Amino acid sequence: MKIVALDIGGTSIKSGLWVDDILEDLKERDTQALKGGEHVLQRVIELISEYESFDAIGISTAGQVNSKEGVIRYANENIPGYTGMRIKERLEERFKVPVVVENDVNAAAIGEAHFGGGREFNDFLCLTYGTGVGGAIVINKQIYTGAAFSAGEFGSMIIHPEDRIKSDYFSGCYEKYASTTALVARAKVYDESLSSGRAIFGRIDESDIQDIVNGWLEEVVYGLTTLIHIFNPPCVVLGGGVLAQPYILEKLKEILYTQIMPSFKNVVLKQAELGNQAGMLGVIHLARGLEKE
Repeated sequence: MKIVALDIGGTSIKSGLWVDDILEDLKERDTQALKGGEHVLQRVIELISEYESFDAIGISTAGQVNSKEGVIRYANENIPGYTGMRIKERLEERFKVPVVVENDVNAAAIGEAHFGGGREFNDFLCLTYGTGVGGAIVINKQIYTGAAFSAGEFGSMIIHPEDRIKSDYFSGCYEKYASTTALVARAKVYDESLSSGRAIFGRIDESDIQDIVNGWLEEVVYGLTTLIHIFNPPCVVLGGGVLAQPYILEKLKEILYTQIMPSFKNVVLKQAELGNQAGMLGVIHLARGLEKE
């Protein structure tokens, strides 16, 4: 079975062709997201058209997704006009093959469940730390979607109610303090040149930089402590470029295990293993399931 897989992000669209259990012919181009949802979909169609023959299409995408109908339920203004787009219907009409569409974090979690850091576990939580904080709940190797395909919005947890503004859904919320964006903002107060995770961890041997990172990790732990106490998962898979840093996982464990109750300390923290191919591998797994239906 040949499957074209795409991962639509606010910055770039990645694609590849799954043939004989290998993801090959990898491509990437700018999303040009600010030109709007219709423009983005046309870029997706152009990319897919570059692959000569295939049996199915898998789409991992930003936004809240009705995965049964392949419709974008909600997307913020990073991609204007994306909300309501019927991606599955449009692509099936154009290419005459079955299409699966899934939210990018859910897709990444499915990828990790079957090919990566979560493959040894039937149940786990998956969190990604980047511009914001994304989350997914995996139960029996499948995504728990909630009543409206929106479960796992861990970035919306209120961890600083003193900063809450009623008109701002995300004020006082986890992603405002635990995202990579938040870490960079902390670091730039100390040194304006620390404008990326790469720059910060390039100087991680400096004690002042370690203090900044450790302060940010305390915020990360606030959310993880809450989630672990609610779900009692056997495993938490952590993704995002910064979480791949060798310094992070051991320091995170050091802080976290002092904050959770003893009966929860069997939880395993694992770094995600699939990098920026996780979402594509997740929708490939979903598309392979179409063959069995």
